[in-house]
Amino acid sequence: MNENDKDDRAAVVVTGISGDLGLRLLPLLSNYRVIGVDLHQPDTQLPMQFIQMDLGREESCRELYLLLREARVVAVIHLAFVVDPVRAGILDLDRMWQINVAGTARVMEAITETNRNETIVQKFIFLSSASAYGSDLTEPASEDFPLGGHSLPYALHKMEADKVVQLRAPSLRGCSAYMLRPHIFAGASMKNYFIGVFRGTPNGNGQWARKLEQQGKRLPCVLPYGQKYLEHRLQFVHVDDVARLIVHIILRTEPESQRLTLLNVAGREDAVTVARCVEVANAKLHRVPGKWALRLILMFMWKSGISAIPPEALPYMTGQFLVNTARLQTFLGAAYEDVIRFTVADAFADCFQPSPTSTPQTETDRQ
Repeated sequence: MNENDKDDRAAVVVTGISGDLGLRLLPLLSNYRVIGVDLHQPDTQLPMQFIQMDLGREESCRELYLLLREARVVAVIHLAFVVDPVRAGILDLDRMWQINVAGTARVMEAITETNRNETIVQKFIFLSSASAYGSDLTEPASEDFPLGGHSLPYALHKMEADKVVQLRAPSLRGCSAYMLRPHIFAGASMKNYFIGVFRGTPNGNGQWARKLEQQGKRLPCVLPYGQKYLEHRLQFVHVDDVARLIVHIILRTEPESQRLTLLNVAGREDAVTVARCVEVANAKLHRVPGKWALRLILMFMWKSGISAIPPEALPYMTGQFLVNTARLQTFLGAAYEDVIRFTVADAFADCFQPSPTSTPQTETDRQ
């Protein structure tokens, strides 16, 4: 702690620092004193202060409040969220809700109390998700489109947490709130449901999954019969572009026109079809009679521990939910292509490159 006391850089708290985005974001925050909060120590050698904290516990609200006040934290980047229950080892839905939804409320309450007598925390950034809009949209959703997340616990929790942020943002006492609704994260380092489908990853926690992985087996991409399922379009956003966007917001000095800024986030240019994704991934495509058959397969793979994709993800795997990013482009202005460097297609293609051994260049390197 003595080292940190001598550090005159502004302090930033990143919850969920050990996740994929947290690890890609960390090197871009070299101009700040980063305090990482998570359940588990992050796998990184980069300098930071790590504090183990469980946001699913009520006591974490006071713990975070004391941290924000004592370190005089200027920004909170809230990434902590159970995305993949199997990878996180948290399968209990109530426990997930406590971390995902109640945890978000606790973070915002801690900021409100920190700013009671003076504005210490100036910016709060929360990652919602495009899945909060639902799975079968007739047109690309703008930021004022009604939320309709359903079925999948991740989407339901993102929708609930999204509403929490909208409700509490005006009460942050001088702190500007930003909520990002990114589409499917992509990149060589990423592991999630959708990328796993095209990679054919046996990502379950059962013995069969380990055996298939050791044998180098690749699961087929399964879709119902019908041309429409191949013509459905998907959007992706590169994880490094999201990290750059967060840093851009932290560095932004323009006066805020509103207390809560909502931004859809996806890669540049057009969405890509499922057929094109199968082609780029060089995946084996297996067709089944209908959604009912795909659900049975998902249930078998889930229960047998071969796959980490829950059956509740079916509507999102067979539906189409695109977002309109016009507001993001206006928000970034001339910096748009420097922040969002990957097109949707290139972001997806990068998932099939070797995993990066180096971290993204720092802001100092870029300057």
